[in-house]
Amino acid sequence: MRQNPFKTLGAALLEAHEDQASLEEAIGTAGGWSSLKGLVATAAQLTDTFAADPLAHVVHGYHRFRRYAPRMLRALDICAAPVAEPLLAVSRIIAGTETTDGRPLTFLRRTSKWHRHLNGYDEHRVWEVAVLFHLRDAFRSGDIWLAHSRRYGDLKDALVPVEAARDTPRLAMPFEPETWLADRKARLSDAVCRLARAAKAGAIPGGSIEDGTLKIDRLTAAVPEEADTLVLDLYGRLPEVRVTDLLLEVDAEVGFTEAFTHLRTGAPCKDRIGLLNVLLAEGLNLGLSKMAGATNTHDFFQLSRLSRWHVESEAMARALAMVIEGQSALPMARFWGAGQSASSDGQFFPTTRQGEAMNLINAKYGHEPGLKAYTHVSDQFGPFATQTIPATVNEAPYILDGLLMTDAGQKIREQYADTGGFTDHVFAVTALLGFQFIPRIRDLPSKRLYLFDPAACPKELKGLIGGKIKERLIMTNWPDILRSVATMASGAMPPSQLLRKFASYPRQHELAVTLREIGRSNGRSSSSTGCSMPTCSAAPRSA
Repeated sequence: MRQNPFKTLGAALLEAHEDQASLEEAIGTAGGWSSLKGLVATAAQLTDTFAADPLAHVVHGYHRFRRYAPRMLRALDICAAPVAEPLLAVSRIIAGTETTDGRPLTFLRRTSKWHRHLNGYDEHRVWEVAVLFHLRDAFRSGDIWLAHSRRYGDLKDALVPVEAARDTPRLAMPFEPETWLADRKARLSDAVCRLARAAKAGAIPGGSIEDGTLKIDRLTAAVPEEADTLVLDLYGRLPEVRVTDLLLEVDAEVGFTEAFTHLRTGAPCKDRIGLLNVLLAEGLNLGLSKMAGATNTHDFFQLSRLSRWHVESEAMARALAMVIEGQSALPMARFWGAGQSASSDGQFFPTTRQGEAMNLINAKYGHEPGLKAYTHVSDQFGPFATQTIPATVNEAPYILDGLLMTDAGQKIREQYADTGGFTDHVFAVTALLGFQFIPRIRDLPSKRLYLFDPAACPKELKGLIGGKIKERLIMTNWPDILRSVATMASGAMPPSQLLRKFASYPRQHELAVTLREIGRSNGRSSSSTGCSMPTCSAAPRSA
């Protein structure tokens, strides 16, 4: 096997240094000064190559592209979104199905690096390679697709038709983009003016804007210390009761065990005590073996049979919905809240090291593999939705699952989340569905506002402006945005699945970019101060 000369030289130098021997003799032993000189020249050449503009070298592969590209483009049934029509037109020129006198550059952005390479003697080669590179990126973003392909098919085929979207009752968005844009412009303009007046008067709750920089005051404890003593006193007044007796009493009122039907016959479980033992073992993460040892009514095989034939995720969801509905009907629940506000967060649970995989490890929680349980809790303290998700995924898409895929979630009007649930896409969808989304944003001062007319922004907020909202992009894709949101609201596809599809492309899909622009235009009102606060300027609030 051929040895690496750099490795040989480095090892010889390190060995000589440790033995305090002559470095010159070590170099001679490892190959001599001529070998070292060659290694330095090679390293310099590689460094220059990496530092150079890579587009300067792509023309070297032109002959390989030219050998198959025209035939491939003629054979493929390529379709394109409106944003990619110019690219599809120039691809037909390369395929030879259309002719033109020039080489259109309409598919290139004004800031594209390809422009600087299109003035040389091999301009036609660079142009063709640029078209093929842009076709690759368009396939990755989903802006171009193949009519009969699973992997490269049109994402929009999974969306409900426009006619069905218009009949979705949950939608809070108008069918015409002009109506929505006019309302959003008025709201955002009013919010910016109020925020500017509050900044000038020093009246922003929990913060200030100084020299164009947002500063947030440190949050204080929301619960007084005396509350701990009160909680312990209340617990001391509660009677001692067996957990199974409490579950039997709740089941007598609600009948949640009827949700656990037999997987084959559909009949409710007759062994209520055994079923409650299984549910208790699942809820405490105790396991059926230990539960069998803790009870004198059932052995392991009896509990295992009940678990295998009656307890599955859909039955759990049905039973939870029945318990939440019964709990919300209690008079005491109304003292806690109206059931229209909720918060959500993920909780990490370590798993066994057997079958450990790197994608189960999140460095935030240490070096052990695990999963997260993402739970929604209403202001009546009812956990109305729980999902098991990988420890490494973004929590934000699963907020919408809890709100749209459960009956209790659809009653929510105000949703809180921590900074892990904050994305522009969630802001957009919650606004279009009539939810008020209030996340707690950790790095709020680093966020920027986006306006329809940044030039008209008051001078007090100039330092907070990040750019202009792409109004034309929203108008162009509004029908498909309507279909996307209706698909989530109707339950045809879980919101997390659709949002993950948008995010799965190495280059963003046009609908994902449009949702981002809609999310940037979303705002909320702060009723406590009379100051309408744009999205990124909302004071953080604990979930």
